Amino acid sequence: MLSVVVFLPLVVCAVLLLLPRTLPDRTAVWVWIAAAAADLALVLALWAGFDAGGGMQYEQRTRWIPGAGVGYHVGVDGLSLPLVALTCLLFLAVAVYSLRETRRVRSYVCLFLFLQTVCLGLFVALDLILFFVFFDLSIVGMFFVIAGWGHGERARAAALKFFLYTFVGSLALLLGFIGLYLAADPHTFDITDLTRADPLAGRGLYAGLVLLAIGAGLAVKTPTVPFHTWLPPAHTDAPAAGSAILAGVLLKMGTYGFVRIAMPLLPGSWRHYALVIVVVGAVSVVYGALVALAQTDFKRMIAYTSVNHMGYIILAVGAAGTLAGSDAQARSLAVTGAVTQMVSHGLITGALFLLCGVLYDRGRTYAIDAYSGLAAHTPRFAAATAVAAFASLGIPGFSGFIAEFQIFTGSLASQAVATAIALTGILITAALFLRALRTMFLGAPRLPETIPTGGIADLRGSEAAPAVTLLGMALIIGVAPRWLLDVIEPASRTVTGLVAR
Repeated sequence: MLSVVVFLPLVVCAVLLLLPRTLPDRTAVWVWIAAAAADLALVLALWAGFDAGGGMQYEQRTRWIPGAGVGYHVGVDGLSLPLVALTCLLFLAVAVYSLRETRRVRSYVCLFLFLQTVCLGLFVALDLILFFVFFDLSIVGMFFVIAGWGHGERARAAALKFFLYTFVGSLALLLGFIGLYLAADPHTFDITDLTRADPLAGRGLYAGLVLLAIGAGLAVKTPTVPFHTWLPPAHTDAPAAGSAILAGVLLKMGTYGFVRIAMPLLPGSWRHYALVIVVVGAVSVVYGALVALAQTDFKRMIAYTSVNHMGYIILAVGAAGTLAGSDAQARSLAVTGAVTQMVSHGLITGALFLLCGVLYDRGRTYAIDAYSGLAAHTPRFAAATAVAAFASLGIPGFSGFIAEFQIFTGSLASQAVATAIALTGILITAALFLRALRTMFLGAPRLPETIPTGGIADLRGSEAAPAVTLLGMALIIGVAPRWLLDVIEPASRTVTGLVAR
């Protein structure tokens, strides 16, 4: 059933490519919506039958390249199942939002269906080469989304920068995987076998170099400072749907890789270099928030807040390493907060980028100063954007508060100074969102010259439904998080137990 979830979008993609060219564009989008809804329903069925304390479940293992120790091995636990569900929900939201798309619609739909299979495949992969294949294919898919449906000539340059940066990162990741393979006896790329064997225990410099290669590859994808420079142009020049998937799903490939691969497969090196990871996380938090504060482009501002929010995750997983051998509860709390933050960021920032698309559709610019008094013209759009902004800065009642509270509580036990520095990121994030909301939605009405004399249209149904659904899920998690935490916490304890061994 898990393989059906992964490959259903790709099968639908193949069917769409075989259908006559006379198929109406809107029909292609509705086929995508149906496929995304069916995939989400299958994931909910998996969730209903999932035993939170049962470890890895729904496993499937098949020989693929046996001579090289490579197999098709998939499964889910409390770390991956929430991200699989997030992926299906986000792709469904983007599919509904894409009912407004008019450019080369069938190619657009097929590309996103391909990306959905790739993203799902990575989160369920339990073989390093299988993980790498999906990791690389995600780069290819998003390159074509940005280059083909982005904003003008700049989009091609942004797509090229995105591809080159992340592809180089994937090569470093592959080197690290080969290092693990060579150290294992017998040689294998299987993640569960490598976790049990801990092949690099006591290997000193060699283990540190393997962690550096894997960490650098994942840091580019996350992205953390200083590997983040590809992100703002990629987001700014990508279509809204592409930005939502890039921020909501693809960035999580990096952070997920840290908790699925780097921490459990290299526990000794993770403990040894945990303080470096904490510093990188704290710097990313503050730097991302400060640079976002300086932006005059609304979409670019949101892109830099992703650097800030991903920094919280890196801080948490680093702090879990420095806590090894001491407070088990704090370690587990930090990692649980990190995974919850992955889900929360995907929901909230995904909604923000879809709303950015509405803004650009109406005014053909993201410039904050080009708008004023929008609340009078577009009350529904103003309300949705304000809710998303407050959710992003982590106020109580939304998922961001639950995630950040766990991260800070777990990290304080060993990294009080770094955590205190990271806390300033919340204040800066509040300032930048409040400034943008005041400028764009309050004051005397003023609209860009690109808007027709007839005024500016408010949110339509196909635009409002995806954003409201994502924000509604963030609210549900914020008010009643137990159903999500019950799934994540046992897996977090397992990972932090491996780091402390």
